[in-house]
Order: sequence, then structure tokens, then C-alpha cells
Amino acid sequence: MFQLKEKVVVITGASSGIGEAIALEAAKQEAKVVIAARRIEKLQDLASVIEQETGQKALVVETDVTVKSSVENLIEKSKAEFGKVDVLINNAGVMLLSFLKNDQVDQWERMVDVNIKGVLFGIHAVLPSMVAQGHGQIINVSSVAGHEVFPSSTVYSATKYAVRALSIGMEKELAKAGIRVTNISPGAVSTELAHHITDPDVLNMFQNRAEGMQTLEAKDIAEAVVYAMTQPDHVNVNEVIVRPMQTKNQK
Repeated sequence: MFQLKEKVVVITGASSGIGEAIALEAAKQEAKVVIAARRIEKLQDLASVIEQETGQKALVVETDVTVKSSVENLIEKSKAEFGKVDVLINNAGVMLLSFLKNDQVDQWERMVDVNIKGVLFGIHAVLPSMVAQGHGQIINVSSVAGHEVFPSSTVYSATKYAVRALSIGMEKELAKAGIRVTNISPGAVSTELAHHITDPDVLNMFQNRAEGMQTLEAKDIAEAVVYAMTQPDHVNVNEVIVRPMQTKNQK
């Protein structure tokens, strides 16, 4: 396995969950880590943990992925600090599950802004410099909801299908430019993502199904991301789907 030493890895949505775990695992591989999110205090706490556990110093950049100039600032600060960006991980996302009949239009818009436009702004901000340097990798964190739709996931799945479509198109366009593209699709992961759901019908549905439900840990997804990042330059890992194993009692 190739190492990440001296590679500059930028992670959005790094203040918790999968993004936090990716940052820590990348730092363990001696990557130069840039952690980005809106919650600056959580980023600073994570930077302290990274330094204590790995000896690496993480660059903290307060970032709102729904604002193009904020994402541009993230990439510019990363290049100013380290001279380049080797890997961008578009991890920031929201999962505001709701039934269409409940008309949660504001939440639909929020998912489009974060899950789709946030990824596009990341691509916009980093791609020119990657093309100029002749190498790089963009990793988009999608979801198994980008492969199948279930009741209440209609809009969320639409955004994650869009992320997959972007990943597929990017790979076809950018492979000859030396830029690798990976789409990571996690199954159910134990993070705070589901805590933001407000639709009472969805909450009732989850409560009824919660008993015995198997979930992954954020570290499981982080390890899949590290796998994709540490392949030789001639290896382009396009898609990784990571699901929890079902127990015997699950259907």
C-alpha cells in the first residue's frame, strides 16, 4: 500500500462523523490534513486530537460548502499553507429524510445546496490547480441511497444519485488528465446524520426498525477512503460500496 506521507488532503464536513474519522486516519498515514466545516470549535478540538494522536498538525478552515466563495477560500488557504492540494474529499452532507406528502420544501432545498452544490463548488475550486499540476484525486462521499430509493429518501436519494452521476462523469473526463475520481457509498453508519431528521413519520418509522439494526462505524468508511487514496498512481478506484452485515434476525 502506498503511503499518504506529504500528500495534502482536504476534507469537508470534518467536524464530526465520517469526515472526522477520515481526517484522523489520513493523519495517521502522515498526510497533511486540512479540515473544513462550519463548526469551528469542533474542528479545533479535532485538530488537537490529531496532534496528540499522530504528531501531525491539521490546518483548520471554517467553511460553508453552500457558499462558493467559502469553498474557494478553503482551497486557496490550503495551497497557501502547503503549496498544493493532492486530494479533495467532498464529504459534507445532510440527510433530512421526509415523506413527500409532508412538504418539507426548505429541507429539500437544504439537501440540494449541501449535497449537490457543495460538491460542485468543491470541484470548481480545486480542479484548475489539479489539472495544472497534472495529478490529484477527488473523492465524493455519496450513499447507498444513491443506488436505491426507500420510502422517505426520495429527495435525499435524488441528491446522492446526482453525486454518483457527477463521479461517473468526472472519471470519464479527467482520467487522461491524471486525476483520479472515487465515489464512496456508505450504508447505515452510526453518526449524528440521522439526528437532524424532523419528519415525525420518519422518526416513528426509524424507532420501529431500530431494534437489532446493524450499523457501521465512521472508521469503517474512513478506512475505505484511505484504501482508495493509497493505491498506486496507475490505479483508479472508481466506486466503493460499504454496507453493514445483516444479523440473522434481520430481514
